[in-house]
Amino acid sequence: MTKEFYSCTQTIYPDEFLLKMTNIKPVRKAVFPVAGLGTRFLPATKSVPKEMLTIVDKPVIQYAVEEARAAGIEHFVFVTGRNKAVIEDHFDIQVELELTLRERDKHDALDLLASSLPKAGQTSFTRQQSPLGLGHAVWCARDIVGDEPFALLLPDMVMQDKKGCLSSMVELYNNTGGNIIATEEVAWEETHKYGVVETGKEVDGGFEITGMVEKPKPGTAPSNLFINGRYILQPEIFDILSGHEKGAGGEIQITDAMLKLANLQEFYGFRFTGRTFDCGSREGFITANVAFAMSHEELAKDLRTELKNILDEVQPE
Repeated sequence: MTKEFYSCTQTIYPDEFLLKMTNIKPVRKAVFPVAGLGTRFLPATKSVPKEMLTIVDKPVIQYAVEEARAAGIEHFVFVTGRNKAVIEDHFDIQVELELTLRERDKHDALDLLASSLPKAGQTSFTRQQSPLGLGHAVWCARDIVGDEPFALLLPDMVMQDKKGCLSSMVELYNNTGGNIIATEEVAWEETHKYGVVETGKEVDGGFEITGMVEKPKPGTAPSNLFINGRYILQPEIFDILSGHEKGAGGEIQITDAMLKLANLQEFYGFRFTGRTFDCGSREGFITANVAFAMSHEELAKDLRTELKNILDEVQPE
């Protein structure tokens, strides 16, 4: 693999550390880092986790969980922080609510709740006591994930497409093994805002990743494909993260760990061609609400009229 884009010093590990691709283990578990404070949404997130803010009629976290379930994930691992208990409650039975719905013959609502509920034993919650970075959050899930590959979904990044991003990634993984990173095109002049990959030869459903660079200087990006918040990673990354090495912002970064892992294992990229909304920003969150509402059969017509009226009333700057 080309190393000029790697920002971390190569570390030598024992031979047994290297992944052997003779047997590709299935991806059964997914990790959801949900310990962030959501300060960009204050005061709304003072008492409500940002992952529970709703896009139309579902909280942000539910979109990620449904994407994972559609990809065949069987176990959902949430890395939480303080004041996040409502997330655990959301993926549990609400006895009083269901009794009331039954008494009122609200069977459609009951079916809707049942369809979004994981089965018993399919969810695990672990605590990240201090906000030490995404890499640290992933490391906190190590004992639950164990010695098997896992999916990592950043809930702030909400995907919209006919087929889920992770479903396509799993298909690629079943062909290639190794590690998979979802990527998406961005304008070349915007590449300095993102983690960007360098592309190698094409494979069925994706491409080899030969380098990665975090926020390249303008004009130096190896491609215009940015990393959009969906990963399939091998468990050896936990060994790297256990060193708790700090990177940008004084935090333990998952990108730094992937750069080291890329010296030992193969990485492949998947090109996602749907839309990704960064719901960690106010603009992305509002845009996601509009986009998903416009795809909602009951809302689209009236909303289109209301949006037109609002735009007509807005005075140009």
